[in-house]
Amino acid sequence: MADRNTLGEIKKTIEGYLGKRVTLKANKGRKRIVVREGILEDTYPSIFIVKVFGDFDTDRKVSYSYCDILTETVEITICENNRPIKVS
Repeated sequence: MADRNTLGEIKKTIEGYLGKRVTLKANKGRKRIVVREGILEDTYPSIFIVKVFGDFDTDRKVSYSYCDILTETVEITICENNRPIKVS
């Protein structure tokens, strides 16, 4: 079972990268993996929001929970100074 401190540490780490470019790799089940790039826009007590780049007419935003990172359903990589930093 996840410890509250562990989720809190993940949240603090993500809060430190607000406004940075990220790459998300999400496991959607049944061998479906979605890779998205965007900007880490905001954090909330249970979720974080990423503004997704793409060929859309409107802004798209996706949200994931910190538990998704803990259970490795979502892998987030921060692109800072042209070198990736994996958040786990």
